[in-house]
Amino acid sequence: MILTILVKKHKIPAPKDHFFTPGQICNIVGVSRRQLQYWDMSGLINPTNKTDGGHGRYTFQDLIALKAVRKLIDAGVSVQRIRRNIGELMKILPRVKRPLEELTLVATGDVILVFYEETVFEAVSGQEWILDIADIYRDVEKWQKRRRAIKRYRRTKKVYLQQRSGGSGQ
Repeated sequence: MILTILVKKHKIPAPKDHFFTPGQICNIVGVSRRQLQYWDMSGLINPTNKTDGGHGRYTFQDLIALKAVRKLIDAGVSVQRIRRNIGELMKILPRVKRPLEELTLVATGDVILVFYEETVFEAVSGQEWILDIADIYRDVEKWQKRRRAIKRYRRTKKVYLQQRSGGSGQ
């Protein structure tokens, strides 16, 4: 299964002082309060702000990151793998402060690919993935050509055998 998460830079639709409570986040993202607490305690995603009483408050950017995490988990990527990928991305791309909302991520099984500035690379190793579409197109053309040749050969052989046996339907 391949999952693509595309996030474009955008303006926050609500005023700067608008924050989401953990209950609101749970309803919007579709996770339990316990799961949200685990993500916070494990350092996966922390609320941007805290009240004077120490209660977490989430911004719209946090919501984007939480939705991205949810989609990655739904695609089969473990929380530990996501956390590891985020840490590595922050090392590889120091200008990117919030990878889950600033980058385009693609989950293929348990591997997360990152699309960044016209390159594609694996999030943990930083190894670039190169896929030349022209090569793939040429492979398809070769396959189609071989297939047509085989069909032509089979048709020719069938006609030849029919002519030799005298059974051309006369």
